[in-house]
Amino acid sequence: MQLALSAEDQKFREEMRTFFTTEVSEDIRRAVIEGRELTKEQIVESQQTLNKAGLAVPHWPTEWGGQDWSDLQRHIWNEEMQRAGVPTPLAFNASMIGPVIAQFGSQEIKERFLPKTANLDIWWSQGFSEPDAGSDLASLRTTAVKDGDDWIVNGQKTWTTLGQHGDWIFTLVRTDPDVKKQAGISMLLIDMTSPGLTVRPIELIDGGHEVNEVWFEDVRVPADNLVGELNSGWTIAKFLLGNERVGVAPVGTTKRILARAKSLAGERASEPLLAARIAELENDLLALELTALRVVAHSSDGEPHPASSVLKLRGTELQQAVSELMVDLAGPASIASGAGADSALEEWTHHTTPTYLNLRKASIYGGSNEIQRQIIARTILGL
Repeated sequence: MQLALSAEDQKFREEMRTFFTTEVSEDIRRAVIEGRELTKEQIVESQQTLNKAGLAVPHWPTEWGGQDWSDLQRHIWNEEMQRAGVPTPLAFNASMIGPVIAQFGSQEIKERFLPKTANLDIWWSQGFSEPDAGSDLASLRTTAVKDGDDWIVNGQKTWTTLGQHGDWIFTLVRTDPDVKKQAGISMLLIDMTSPGLTVRPIELIDGGHEVNEVWFEDVRVPADNLVGELNSGWTIAKFLLGNERVGVAPVGTTKRILARAKSLAGERASEPLLAARIAELENDLLALELTALRVVAHSSDGEPHPASSVLKLRGTELQQAVSELMVDLAGPASIASGAGADSALEEWTHHTTPTYLNLRKASIYGGSNEIQRQIIARTILGL
């Protein structure tokens, strides 16, 4: 089911669909649709193709590559991009640090970083979580101490997704240990080639290397790399996490995977229990899509609406539910290993369990779903 559109918006949808299916490499799109891992080079190529056409960061201010689109058009752009199997622009660049720099950065920082961030000439990593500061992010212990014109950073960050590719890392650090924990945090932009910075891999349950830990040992950071005001990092972090929570409800991607599951099920899709399960997921996704539109329409001045927590909660739950459906459809083949060209099993079956296992993280990152329920209770329900 699709939203009823005006003639203008329907034309816009067709333009987006045509671009995404003809201008972005078919090899890249096929890899996404089939659930295969993309290389760094493929991710960069895709985003640069979008950026060349002005389609990588449409939600940014127009002076930095954004588009003067309506909320509905931004939703259509995102939906058609995901439907076509086009990799979403790297979230660390497009949805996290880019909007933060545009909102809080000095003019010098904007000019220095935003064009390269949009074009993925700089691959950003996120330095937020620590071993004892995940959902309770304000308890972070990584410190930055002023030394002349520099900050000296010491500490550890963990679960740094794709940090092995990172050029720079936007990092929350404690700059004042003597005040309330939320009040003594700042954000620094740190070159990942700096002496004393070490990236170490963490192997995941699916056997992949997607996340890392990052160590800072007397890393010297120029004072000019401070984003916003000193000790304003908690305000910046809340702004960033609100944007992240809107982005972790990939309705278009989940709809595409569910449609593929329905197709792969073949005649089984008409069996009553499976048909009811698919129909329930389709209805839940439609409700999520409408909620996403409301959140975008009611966000103001770049500040995410509190209901972004609903998107994060339900979006990740539905991602996990659809991945579980794919495992069930694959049956015993979902846990078979070593699928090769001569394997009698269909290739798609071998991706289902690694994907299912990998998506267990979705209800944790961006603020765990338990935290989102607390936010919903407090800011929406007034409990």
